Amino acid sequence: MDRRSDMPKERSPENGGDTQVTSEPPSGTPGQAAGGRRLALDVHGRLRDMILSGDLPPGSALLQAEMARKLGVSRTPMREAFRLLQEEGLIDAQPDQRARVRAADPEDLDGVYGARIMLETLAVSMTAKSLTAEDLEGMAEALKRMQELAGNDQLDEWHAAHKEFHRVATQAVGPQLQRMIASLSEHAERYIRLAQLGVPSSWARAHTDHEALLEALRLNDPEEAARVIARHLARTALNVLADLAPEYEPAATRTALGIAGNGHS
Repeated sequence: MDRRSDMPKERSPENGGDTQVTSEPPSGTPGQAAGGRRLALDVHGRLRDMILSGDLPPGSALLQAEMARKLGVSRTPMREAFRLLQEEGLIDAQPDQRARVRAADPEDLDGVYGARIMLETLAVSMTAKSLTAEDLEGMAEALKRMQELAGNDQLDEWHAAHKEFHRVATQAVGPQLQRMIASLSEHAERYIRLAQLGVPSSWARAHTDHEALLEALRLNDPEEAARVIARHLARTALNVLADLAPEYEPAATRTALGIAGNGHS
């Protein structure tokens, strides 16, 4: 009789040095794979927060072994976390080279916001006539929460409420497009934080934009909702670019804004 499943399992020093009794399934099972994925996502989230908060500033060298020791995990979830951070554009990691936190890139910002304008105007237009009273109430609650948190040190909570507000506003599109929008939104978070730090007035301006979007959705007005979201996204991009690289010409952002029928910011 195989009694391995009845025996407690210990984490080795490689996995963080802790002794922890678990009931993990045998190696190679779907449950173990899911657990490994959750751990990698947790590590990714912790590193991502460190980058976005400035605890790991641009140019910082990242060694997988060192970060694994610091966070108390093995190299396997750390490799996956590095891969996810690279996909998000937060780190540069080449084979046989030390990974580094990537500096804010005006071309990257311009491309991300050009794409966001195109996709979110489409999604908001499709969502405008399908929202229920409950949906609108949820958006209003998220907006109230954002206003309460604006400008204080609870940025993570503000961004959680902000994501929920935008998620509901774009929810009518299919799952693949939702994933694309969510990915671009995650990628844009560092630029939103730069706007909040570099342009103090951006808090009030963003709140006004969000109020206008909610009102357009309440009125079932897809054209106005699309105009509001396009101008809102473009304003964030242009404000950050004015501070980050004033000489850069944001062709993607301005072209997307023109296509969305908004002229110029």
